[in-house]
Amino acid sequence: MHPNPAYRNGDRALHETLIDEIGIGMIFAETPDGPRVAHTPLLSTGDGAVQFHLARGNALTKHLAGTNALILVNGPDGYASARWHEDRNTVSTWNFVALELEGSIRRMEPEGTLAMVEAVSNRHEARTKGGTPWTMEDLAADKQQRLLSAIVGFEMEVRAWRDTLKLSQDNSDADREAIAAGLEANGSVAIAQLMRTFAK
Repeated sequence: MHPNPAYRNGDRALHETLIDEIGIGMIFAETPDGPRVAHTPLLSTGDGAVQFHLARGNALTKHLAGTNALILVNGPDGYASARWHEDRNTVSTWNFVALELEGSIRRMEPEGTLAMVEAVSNRHEARTKGGTPWTMEDLAADKQQRLLSAIVGFEMEVRAWRDTLKLSQDNSDADREAIAAGLEANGSVAIAQLMRTFAK
């Protein structure tokens, strides 16, 4: 995470929102074959733990249980051009939002894995437009069993929540608004909105 304390927020409610809204993260851990990373949907339990699943054949799967690992959630980002500053005697940078979680990993039982996969699916199906939401009941029992046997569920007990909200906090109000407008005009609407919300 960025070392500048001005880019820290520390708000657990915001952390939970990032996990919920973004929905996917990267799990990093050391293995006997070297460091490995995997992308995975995330589900916060709301009480300090985060659940996820990996394919049984993933390079991390057989090494995660009992280890200390990192989860990274990448939020909106965008290139902040120096051209948007009133004084162009500066440099361009990159604004971004990220959340790093550190904690110990335990393997979940199949029943817990099923409940987690169902909760993730239900949450995102509710946000999907068009048609009737898909549910686990749409899946034949034999196919459900085959698919569940191909994944392994895990839960991280999060001991450290580290965020970075790099939103041009070190600039004047006028420059911050110009940067937000520039980002928005170039398609980086989410990071521009976060700048206007948090970088005050």
